Amino acid sequence: MMKFEVVKGCPFEVKLPKRSTEKSAGYDFFSPYPFAIGIGQTVVVKTWVKARMPADVCLLLMERSSWGIKKGISIPNSVGLIDADYYGNKDNDGNIMFAFTNHGDKPLEVKAGERIGQGVFLRYLTVDDDDASGERSGGFGSTGR
Repeated sequence: MMKFEVVKGCPFEVKLPKRSTEKSAGYDFFSPYPFAIGIGQTVVVKTWVKARMPADVCLLLMERSSWGIKKGISIPNSVGLIDADYYGNKDNDGNIMFAFTNHGDKPLEVKAGERIGQGVFLRYLTVDDDDASGERSGGFGSTGR
């Protein structure tokens, strides 16, 4: 079962991700606090949301299409990838974070409660001889350090 939850110890009022329409693939994520991204700056935004999902499902994170097209905002590695074992990890309880870079010509100011990105759940396959033996300890490159 897939489910969004608020991270333990969250200091903000959090709006859980939701789809805008019945046929939307993406779940809209909302900013729990105001932030700004200066020209040429990269910021990491904690959503204070975690995602429970089966072992063969991941969550892909993307910027809002209007941010990329109209404002020059992108995710530095093109797409974020949240694995099922990120949920509840000991470092941050699975707090989903978005990294954004401003390539535009104006700073971007975001208010609490505004939509900041989208997440799409994806089922994936693995090979038969997979010998995955690493252990997760956090986020942003935490496996296989």
